[in-house]
Amino acid sequence: MTQLTRDHLDSSGPLLLVPDAVLLPEGPADGHAVVVADGLFRAVGPAGELARTHPGLDAVTLPGHLLMPGFVDAHHHLTQSFGSALAFGEPSEIFRRVWVPLEGALDEESAYAAAKLAALEALRGGFTTVTDAGTRADVDVDIVASAARDAGIRCVLGLVCNDVAGDPATAAEDSASTPTVLEGAEKHLARYDGDPLIHASLAVSIPEAATSATLHRTARLAAEAGAIVQIHVNEHLAGVERSLVRHGLRPLEHLHRIGALGPQLLAAHATLLTPRELTLLADTGTAVSYNPVASAWKGNAVAPATAMAERGIRFGLGTDGTRGDGFRLADAAEFAQRIAYGLATGDSSCGAGWTWLEHATAGGADAVGLGARTGTVAEGLAADFLLVDLTTPELALSRDVPWELVRRGNRDQITAVFVAGELRLWRGLPTGWDGPAFVRQAARLARAAVEKAPITRVHPTSMAARQGSIAR
Repeated sequence: MTQLTRDHLDSSGPLLLVPDAVLLPEGPADGHAVVVADGLFRAVGPAGELARTHPGLDAVTLPGHLLMPGFVDAHHHLTQSFGSALAFGEPSEIFRRVWVPLEGALDEESAYAAAKLAALEALRGGFTTVTDAGTRADVDVDIVASAARDAGIRCVLGLVCNDVAGDPATAAEDSASTPTVLEGAEKHLARYDGDPLIHASLAVSIPEAATSATLHRTARLAAEAGAIVQIHVNEHLAGVERSLVRHGLRPLEHLHRIGALGPQLLAAHATLLTPRELTLLADTGTAVSYNPVASAWKGNAVAPATAMAERGIRFGLGTDGTRGDGFRLADAAEFAQRIAYGLATGDSSCGAGWTWLEHATAGGADAVGLGARTGTVAEGLAADFLLVDLTTPELALSRDVPWELVRRGNRDQITAVFVAGELRLWRGLPTGWDGPAFVRQAARLARAAVEKAPITRVHPTSMAARQGSIAR
């Protein structure tokens, strides 16, 4: 069969998919195919060979399409989606003025809707995995898990393990809440054993939000469980200075001293790194979520991702909830390196296209602890993948597919999104549930939550600012 329709793909049985090309770790492979069954890639190889070894399957040809791994968002805040329109033009540490108040205004219904809305946007942008850094909403974190599961996206789900209340600058190095926090962490890590889509992780908002004992213990709990701990590290200059005043060490150095660095740690942002801290990351196997759009929107520095790649530091790409388009994220990752570092040194490549595709997929999966499960089109891994239309004007004149996907790809070229072998999105719309109706419901809940939350914005809207400028 040659006509690509939803009916050919939306099947509960095994599928033999024959696209024009498959994006493998070594690059695009023409004439290849995959067999998808029971949520996994059961076979990957030359189309003719797979047709011979699977005679009982009718080949579904996918003319004009590339089959590639789904994107992995290494850093997200799913319950912050209601505030996405409030984040423009705001200075750093926006979490204190917008995100904490907003999430505090969410109840179970609105937290679920916010998380599902973020998951839908992620799917539309080609993300098959999102890494949630923990909600501050006063709801059971299983609300977020349910939203991700119902949307059909894979989720690394953080549980916030802060045990420092009040001003961290004057807080004691012990806390009465520590035993309760650690007990909750252990239960959370066991809660989703066997869940096909939800993978438990721990989270600490910033190093100063937890005692040294909790930072050390959560690291050990995650390492023992094969999970990760997510911490915003070295993101803002103010946070670095607070750590220097309190500990005499920068945040990453402090985490190293107390034994919290290692393969189980995912350091979010890490925009402000000294050469010594790069060495610490490389030596300990600590992973980083490089979030270039968040750096641009909030005025942060840009993490030295090309240097990380050269040093062998593990890292993925994260949206931080800015916008859910995997192709635009990969483009931003390369572009930010070019502006921040490449122009000053005459580096016209800045990692080239493949670097950013790799860290948006396999590298991201590794960084969030799922490298053995997803991120690559390979036999035995989860069938989390995209079908990308190569016949569009942007991609039809193909000479270097990785570069073209990074520079000219966008969500409009995604025909289908599969997670765990199931069709979750077809031509921009979710399968199995009414996406447009849900978005209308979420918009109503968002307006009510924003009106209720004590949000403080530094800047007016763009039109208010324009009118003020005209009045002057």
